[in-house]
Amino acid sequence: MSQRNNDGWTPRTRLGRMVQDGDITSMEQALESGLPLKEYELVDQLLPGLDDEVLDINMVQRMTDSGRRVKFRCVVAIGNRDGYLGYAEARDDQVGSAIQKAINVAKLNIISVDRGSGSWEDSAGGLNSLTRKAEGKAGSVTVEIMPAPQGLGLAAAPTVRNILELAGVQDAWTRSNGNTRTTVNLAKATYNALKNAAQSRTPRRAAAKQREGEVSE
Repeated sequence: MSQRNNDGWTPRTRLGRMVQDGDITSMEQALESGLPLKEYELVDQLLPGLDDEVLDINMVQRMTDSGRRVKFRCVVAIGNRDGYLGYAEARDDQVGSAIQKAINVAKLNIISVDRGSGSWEDSAGGLNSLTRKAEGKAGSVTVEIMPAPQGLGLAAAPTVRNILELAGVQDAWTRSNGNTRTTVNLAKATYNALKNAAQSRTPRRAAAKQREGEVSE
């Protein structure tokens, strides 16, 4: 007999069942489990109250055998402003449906942003900036995000700034190249930069094993 939570969600994946059973109680544990994130409802359980930002809405026309079809493409970024960020694009016949679809897909693309102190002058353990330089690319656009000392703020274009704010990054220098007028590529390149930085860090399990090995030696 399937179990349901208070919202009527029935998990269909192993990760979803672990979240509902209480075996996984945080998004950090969910991402470190190595299991694919395929249900946006579990993100609602682990990260309630996510903020979303509609970065771009564009009308897309396509010719088919039945005639010209018009859809709306929506670009959305979501985040809790405290280290978690998601990004997605979606299309639908209605603007509202496209936005909701993009938000749900963005939840499946959630990442943990590798934040840290942006300068040796900052207090130890700070989370105001990034731990290292991050670079991402989308189409012709390349975005670089560099750690900055506390109090600098975000030296970035509006689209990049919106994404960094959703991720909880308060101080950073940024540089972009290419056709930056294309909001889709600029936003995606920014997301890819933060994603690349998160993937390049040493997993906690691997770091713990490395420390254990050093101790044993």
